[in-house]
Amino acid sequence: MEAGGKSKKGAAGRKAGGPKKKSVTRSVKAGLQFPVGRIGRYLKVGRYAKRVGTGAPVYLAAVLEYLAAEVLELAGNAARDNKKSRIIPRHVLLAIRNDDELGKLLSGVTIAHGGVLPNINPVLLPKKVHDKAAKEPKSPSKAAKSPKKA
Repeated sequence: MEAGGKSKKGAAGRKAGGPKKKSVTRSVKAGLQFPVGRIGRYLKVGRYAKRVGTGAPVYLAAVLEYLAAEVLELAGNAARDNKKSRIIPRHVLLAIRNDDELGKLLSGVTIAHGGVLPNINPVLLPKKVHDKAAKEPKSPSKAAKSPKKA
């Protein structure tokens, strides 16, 4: 033992050399995958406010995790539709632009190597020729021969 009867530094509240207790992170307590502690640190370091409540990083981590899960699910579906097993930026772009709410949220965002949505203006498409005969009005001579109902 050191002078003064205190145990070694860092062993706070436990016998020296005893088994260390497994720490339970705030992410585990909240049931999240995103790091609550790191997000809390970023909120403090970023000086968004003078003080940061304990619930703020938990809430923000939950929102970010939900958005990430939503984008990844839709991008995975887009990859499967294209018969690919790996998500690429093109799949992320297709997922976001085809979803109304995510498209509105990320409307001003450019995704590198994402390309554009496939879209052909209807004016540029060729006219339909086979329906032409059905749409022609009857000639006046055929209309005069048909009996009129009174």
